[in-house]
Amino acid sequence: MSIRYSRIITVSVTAIALTVAASAEKKIERSALPPAVEKTVQAQSNGATIKGFTTETEDGVFHYEVQMTANGHGRDISIAKDGTLLEVEDEVALNTLPAAVQSALTAKAAGAKITKVESITKKGKLVAYEAATQKGTKKGEIQVGPNGEKLAHEE
Repeated sequence: MSIRYSRIITVSVTAIALTVAASAEKKIERSALPPAVEKTVQAQSNGATIKGFTTETEDGVFHYEVQMTANGHGRDISIAKDGTLLEVEDEVALNTLPAAVQSALTAKAAGAKITKVESITKKGKLVAYEAATQKGTKKGEIQVGPNGEKLAHEE
């Protein structure tokens, strides 16, 4: 292998490693939350069991994530440094969704088993439904809009 190709490979591997590291979640303790974030956590977790806290930078935006269980269902929230609630993912039962959403998710799953469904809310507005899928050992995720429509971009 020539030196030129070795350098290309080294640069490529480094770029991939930096990308993975830049988007990795980091577990943190509740005591590490800024006061504004703690205030939002308290407001959003009323009656819920908190399972953990992480930080993540996604698409260049740093945020805190809180994983919890509320009313027996999973609930994950993303909060900006200033305490702004960015996103809420609530686990929902597939059979409770509108028929158009159920049909769209089932069609998009293309024979894979839907193992979990979450509603995704941003700025107080339902923007999508996301489903975890599994076919054999292969796992995936699919999304549809609030009325079952195709999304212009992943939420």
